[in-house]
Amino acid sequence: MSFLKKIFGSQPKLNPLDFSVIKTDMHSHLIPGIDDGSKSMDDSLSLLRKFQEMGYQKVITTPHVMSDFYKNTPEIILGGLEKVREAMQREGLTIQLEAAAEYYLDFHFDELIKKKQVLTFGQNYVLFELSFNDEPPRVKETIFNLITEGYKPILAHVERYPFYSLAWDRIDDFRERGVLLQLNINSLSGHYGPPVKKMAELLIDRGWIDVIGSDCHHIGHLQMMESLRTNPHFHKVTAQEQLLNKFL
Repeated sequence: MSFLKKIFGSQPKLNPLDFSVIKTDMHSHLIPGIDDGSKSMDDSLSLLRKFQEMGYQKVITTPHVMSDFYKNTPEIILGGLEKVREAMQREGLTIQLEAAAEYYLDFHFDELIKKKQVLTFGQNYVLFELSFNDEPPRVKETIFNLITEGYKPILAHVERYPFYSLAWDRIDDFRERGVLLQLNINSLSGHYGPPVKKMAELLIDRGWIDVIGSDCHHIGHLQMMESLRTNPHFHKVTAQEQLLNKFL
């Protein structure tokens, strides 16, 4: 029997996933010209058209906010959102578009939290990211400040930080503190490397992923996602009843 499994495979072939089961994408960069995502309004419309074709009902786009690089404000982001919505209406696109932000954890983020100038989505959710080089020394303090001010923090692409790879106690500590965990769908493709792919699979197996996102910057990201329609771990994470995307 084990010999036959090696020849024919032990996993049954899965039917291609219908992306409509996800309903909402909550991590992307679709407002043109304000970060490293969409470069033009035509780019934004092409990406939103593709999201709609894939079955998504809503996109919550999240431009970068970084004190030393992407100095986006709520006015810049929401102003850009309205321009994209107007263009969508002219093009006849029916997918819903909202905007929040992906905040880089730095001193500027702490200032925004204190001033209550943080863009949120859903039930006061805030998406934030860390440096990929080292864990910021203030990360737990910032999480405490977010929760104290009534925000619900979501750590972006948790599987991509090398200092959290297989560090289950450290990740579980975040969960105990009330942090939700977001996973990039394309991590399952190997796009960010084999270690990230493995970490993504293990997080899904543990049931620790609360929300998934495209982290879409360009059309290649959505095309890559389509190649995952029969991926077992993608099926597994989308089947979780508590997956936040379905309720946004």
